[in-house]
Amino acid sequence: MTIAISIYIDADACPVKTEVYRVAGRYGLKVYVVANSFINVPRDPRIEQVVVNDSFDAADDWIVERVAETDIVVTADIPLADRSLRKGATVIGSTGVPFTPSSIGMAMASRELMANLRAMGETTGGPKPMTPRDRSRFLSALDEAINRLRRRQGI
Repeated sequence: MTIAISIYIDADACPVKTEVYRVAGRYGLKVYVVANSFINVPRDPRIEQVVVNDSFDAADDWIVERVAETDIVVTADIPLADRSLRKGATVIGSTGVPFTPSSIGMAMASRELMANLRAMGETTGGPKPMTPRDRSRFLSALDEAINRLRRRQGI
């Protein structure tokens, strides 16, 4: 028995939603676009917009409550990546760098260090802007993840 692969997008600040829609459409996958406010999504029965309340981590909580080992989470949010990995999901950052059980510890530690530096008044800057290479790496990582999950299911 095969279980459908779904893709969950942590959508509030996700720069690769269009890429996810295109790849998911090619494979016929369900996409959940989860955000704290309305986001325009294509009219497609496989793309479902989910608007959660604006409480802290509401989108993350919604995703983690539903995600399974057969699913993919697209996020730049390191704590959400950690929680999703603990549920067995495949997690890809918006620049195409996958989060893995072996890399998440370092990502969490780096996040904590940067938060501490900001709390001490250091200017740390924000994330780098997306480049065409990042988009290409993301598309490749998403395609690889889908095919790996499909092979695991014998599809």
